[in-house]
This record gives sequence, C-alpha cells and structure tokens, in this order.
Amino acid sequence: MTTSEFEKATLARVTRRLLPFLLLLYFISWLDRANLTFAAKTMRADLGIGDAAYGFGAGIFYIGYALCEVPSNLILARVGARFWIARIMITWGLVSAGMMFVQGPTSFYTMRFLLGVAEAGFLPGIIYYLSQWFPGGERAKAVSYFMTAIPLSIAVGSPISGFLLELDGVAGLQGWQWMYLMEGMPAVILGVVVLFYLTDKPADAKWLSAEQRTWLAQRIHAEHGATEAKHGVTLRKVLVHPVVWKLALIMFACQTGSYGLTYWVTQVLDKSTNLSQLTVILLTAIPYIGAALGMIFLGRSSDRRNERIWHIAIPTIIGACGFIATGYMQALIPALIALTVAAIGDYSTRGPFWALPGKFLTGDAAAAGIGFINSFAAIGGFVGPYSIGLLLHSTGNFESGMLMLALILLVGAFLTLRLRDVKELAGEQPWS
Repeated sequence: MTTSEFEKATLARVTRRLLPFLLLLYFISWLDRANLTFAAKTMRADLGIGDAAYGFGAGIFYIGYALCEVPSNLILARVGARFWIARIMITWGLVSAGMMFVQGPTSFYTMRFLLGVAEAGFLPGIIYYLSQWFPGGERAKAVSYFMTAIPLSIAVGSPISGFLLELDGVAGLQGWQWMYLMEGMPAVILGVVVLFYLTDKPADAKWLSAEQRTWLAQRIHAEHGATEAKHGVTLRKVLVHPVVWKLALIMFACQTGSYGLTYWVTQVLDKSTNLSQLTVILLTAIPYIGAALGMIFLGRSSDRRNERIWHIAIPTIIGACGFIATGYMQALIPALIALTVAAIGDYSTRGPFWALPGKFLTGDAAAAGIGFINSFAAIGGFVGPYSIGLLLHSTGNFESGMLMLALILLVGAFLTLRLRDVKELAGEQPWS
C-alpha cells in the first residue's frame, strides 16, 4: 500500500467510525431544540401563547446556550470529549422530555432557557473534537457531513413529530406532550452510549492499527504545532482577537437566518394553505432535504478547491434572495420553493465556515474561540425567532420578518468578503 493509499484508508476508517455516530447525536440535538416548531400550533392554543411570546420562548433557549458555551467547551478540552458530550446529552434529554410539563408562558420560558444551558457546548465541542481527528484539508467535508444533521433533523423529524402529535388524548396526554417525551429520551440513552463508543484522541483508538494511530496522531500534532508557531494565539488573547469577532458576526448573521426559518417555517407554510397540520409538517421536510444536499456539495467543493471565503459568501447571498422571495409569496408552491432556496443558501455555509477557526487557533485557544464564535452566533437564535414574532404581531404578515432575515444575511456576506485579505486566513486559493 502506498503512502497516499494508507492515509486515505486511515481517514476513511475514521470517517466511518465517527461521522455517522456524531451525525446521529447532532440529529437528536437539533430535533430536541427545534421540535417546538412542530408543536407550535396545538401547544400555543393549549397554553394561550401569542406570537411575540412564542418567538421569545423559542429564542430564550439561545440565551442560556450562549451564556454557558465557552466554559462548557473549555471543560470539554480539559476532561475529554467522551465524558463531557455524554453529560451534555443526558442533561439535555431530561430537560427536553420535561417540556411535556409546561403549563403556561412562564414555565415555557424557564424550560427553554434550561434546555439551552443543558445543551451548551455540544456543537463547538464536536467541532473541536473533529479538529483532533481530521487534518485541515479534510475538515470542511467532515463538518459538512456532520452538520447535515441540522436539515435532516427537520426533514426526518417532521414526519416523526407529526405522527407523535397524532397521539393526542392517549393516556390523557396532549400530542405535543407525547412528542417531547418520546423525542427527549433518545438523547439520554445515546448519552450513555457515548461513554462506551467515542474515543478522545487518535493515540487511544484501539479500532485503528498501531501504524494508523501513530500516523494520524503525528499528522494532527504537526498541523496544530505549525498553526501555533505561525499565529501564536493564546487563550488569553482569543476573546479579543479581531478575526474571532469577525467570524462570530458572520455566523451570527447565518444563525439568525436559519433559526428564524426553523421556528417559523410551518407557520409560513400554514398561512399559504388550508391543508391539515400533519400535511404542513410533512411539507417542511422539502427545504431541509435541499439544504442537506447543498451542505454536502459545498463542503466537498470547498475542500477540493481549498477555498472557504467564496463558499460562504455566495450561498449567504443566495439564502438572502430566498428569504426576500418568501416574504412576497402567497401561494403554497412558490412559498415552498422560496423557502428551499433560503434553506440551501443559509445552511450550506456551515462546513466551509467551521474550517476557518482551525487555520489560526489550536488547543485551549481553539476550544475557547470556537465556543465564543458559536456562543455569539447563538444570540441569532434569539434575534431571528423573536424579531419575526414581534414583526408578525405588529404587521400581521411575514413580509417584514423575511426581509429582516435577508438584510442580516447580506451583511454577513459583506463581512465574509472582507476576510479575503486577513493574514490569519492566508493560504486560501482563489475561486477557479
């Protein structure tokens, strides 16, 4: 076997071992944070929750999430991904299932906030974990495959949630209560599995040969050493580093768009049709199937071309165009097409984007930097849903809310293009 074949075989084995399992974990994570969108219609009616209150409750998850993100990721870097990811999953699963006991707006806000606290650190923890297993040239593809769990959780989760909602009245529980219970417990079970399945670092991977372990550990160590020698960003400096803040602002723009879409997509479609609740929920799968395919394509293209900036900026602009079109579409099919364009554009940025921090951050600085970027971006999870709720309450339509999301995405695209001359990201190849 040649050196090239050996390296490919090693990375292929790591991919098969880690990515499907991590995708499953993130699938459950997103399902448990986003299933609120499927329960919205009946849950709001049962609890007397208005548009603004619903938007606030959807968004407050991300306040708790943002507050605990950086400390959670620093703990993960110290105690190991296996233990800390298990802890995160078990606690968020219990809180998610506990959503079935919500009685009104106050308990709704409280449980959503606690869910954010419990889940904080999961995504940046996985991003950091992948940086310990995949070389820089393979990272956008790996992150893109892993993060297809976001659209897949909506695409696959929508029919699951829809059918669980049909259990309304069984054993005296509302359909939305059954949904929270049945979708929360898999996180607890998988959290236990994580303790036995994940391996913290390549040197400990008994499922690789000794030669493969040595090569991968040395390759990752050499890359991290070269990055640290070149940029030398320390833990103390990372939170005031200008590039970290620029990346945080860009991801804030993308997250505002995606979370605004996630928590209102069923209601945007609902206003365009008189179809049943289950049918509308099933239709929401279409934009997210498109988004999953877009994420895979863009991630592979970004790694193949060794280019990140344009692979973030162009999809962001496409996503903005999709949101603008959504605001003006009244019929079901045109609205569904516009939402699909918005979802493909916005979500496809994730793989190329999360390959950027590793270009100048390593070790604890990487854990803190990735945690901060995602923490700041998570505020978009509050801004997007809550702003749409307020604008819908004041105008009675989704037009102004969709235009707001489009404007924020265009700002994100502009900021991305401003990164082309940043020395920390030097080495990017021009689009060709």
